[in-house]
Amino acid sequence: MALTTRVTQILGIRYPIIQGGLAHIATGAFAAAVSNAGALGQITATSLENPADLRREVAMARERTSRPFGINLAIGHRPLDPFLDVALELRPAAISLTGGNPAPFIPRIKAAGITVMVLVGSARQAMKAEELGADIVIAVGYEGGGHLGRDDVGSLVLTRRVVESVRVPVVASGGFADGYGLLAALTLGAEGVEMGTRFLATEECPIHPRYKEALLQAAENQTTLIGRSIGAPGRVLPGRLVEEIQRREQAGATLDELLPLIAGHRNRLGALSGDLDGGYVWAGQGVGLIRDVPTVAALVERLVSEAQSRYEDLQRAWQ
Repeated sequence: MALTTRVTQILGIRYPIIQGGLAHIATGAFAAAVSNAGALGQITATSLENPADLRREVAMARERTSRPFGINLAIGHRPLDPFLDVALELRPAAISLTGGNPAPFIPRIKAAGITVMVLVGSARQAMKAEELGADIVIAVGYEGGGHLGRDDVGSLVLTRRVVESVRVPVVASGGFADGYGLLAALTLGAEGVEMGTRFLATEECPIHPRYKEALLQAAENQTTLIGRSIGAPGRVLPGRLVEEIQRREQAGATLDELLPLIAGHRNRLGALSGDLDGGYVWAGQGVGLIRDVPTVAALVERLVSEAQSRYEDLQRAWQ
């Protein structure tokens, strides 16, 4: 079985499903597992120590899969050019740009003939990304885990707004965790989905078991936001550190005062070491739809079969 959209055709993948960036987590081995399942795995570059580590992760991915995968570059965390240089040399199927202004980077990626995907949080950003040369835009709604747009618009409305605002293919992100969501995104006019939180709860994902268990136990109304006061909202699971961050934000803490609490090592502490109180972990509202920890391949096949089954149900109901 295959599910064909412009996204699958552009990226050379079997199913229109993309694994999100997942800082500190999206390794070469994990990206390869996702790609082998027929979706698009991604390696996150800028949470690695240096560009040499990116070269190593790409080599690991290519040892484990012959299928397309991407490289995610998060803008604004550190100088991007050294990582971009390596990414362009290694020529993944796509490079995704998230978290900042993509204008300085898109021309170089386009000149190398590599597909450019840009994460956006509004129709305005989507139109700008298209104008700059993005081949695919990924619209992340308010339900999503990790860093979000500032407009608090849910995926249902945002997906439609972006689809009607651009000509390039749109991928819906934020709250998508099963085949019903995949079909809903396609019905809204998107040509694929990006999933972060749901891919965390898989056997191959290299996060700590306590993180996976927390994802299984959390309900859709139990995530919360940090970083809103500094213009960088992100959705996380609750914990002692998260409570302290929110308390300080409410008290008017500056960015410099918050940095020791929201820095990347705090995220690594939660995600990789399992300290969910001393660190923090990203999670979207889609946690309410997570009830098991399957293999990546089983998850992807389930999503596609659920979408197909529901589509057939609707066809019968429409007659």
